[in-house]
Amino acid sequence: MKQDILRRLTETLKARKQASPESSYVARLFSKGEDAVLKKIGEEATEVILAGKSGDKSQLVHETADLWFHCMVLLAQHGATAEDVLNELARREGLSGIAEKEGRSKD
Repeated sequence: MKQDILRRLTETLKARKQASPESSYVARLFSKGEDAVLKKIGEEATEVILAGKSGDKSQLVHETADLWFHCMVLLAQHGATAEDVLNELARREGLSGIAEKEGRSKD
């Protein structure tokens, strides 16, 4: 089911973290280190911006999926998950963006 995709993807990424670099794209990306992952996120973010400017909805969705995927790779690299991000979004729900940012600066 689509609702479970983040959980399944998180499990796959965790497994790929331990896999041989020859076995998958993600295992190879992990083996190259954090800078390679960060570079890929930068590339994907740029592609999202360009897709947004183009007005092509399907391209925007495609590029956003790529960006989310690579952000999940980075999360996995740091032992974090999509669920951690969802929990943070839930914590922020209903908060003013201004109040939320002010609360962060006090931490």
